[in-house]
Amino acid sequence: MALKIYKKGQGTYTRMTSMIVCLVLAAFGCWRLYQQLVAIDIANATTKVWVQSLVPVVLFAILAMIVHLILNSKTIANFMINAEGEIKKVSWSTKQEIVVSTYIVISVVIFMAVFLGAMDIVFQLLFRGIGLLPS
Repeated sequence: MALKIYKKGQGTYTRMTSMIVCLVLAAFGCWRLYQQLVAIDIANATTKVWVQSLVPVVLFAILAMIVHLILNSKTIANFMINAEGEIKKVSWSTKQEIVVSTYIVISVVIFMAVFLGAMDIVFQLLFRGIGLLPS
């Protein structure tokens, strides 16, 4: 059956988050389509309202079905299940390790900026001294 969830209960968070993100993107697109359909030229106001309202709703329903089918295909579902399993195995750094690493990175960036700026000034003075750059 098309609406059956493949390997239910496995990779739940990854699949649910992917579904939500895809549906939010589809909803924004359908909302933008709804706004654009204001400009359609239909003489009957009632028909215009129906077209403006139903086209984005039907499109969203179709996109939701496509997203559901894609995320429950064997290949994609197995990938997401495996990805979630690997993420659970990761040993995450502690807050202290992250703070120390951040200080090291910031220090190295500042040192390199000062060093490269100083080298730039030295090369400018050198090239001006030998006449390769105008004063």
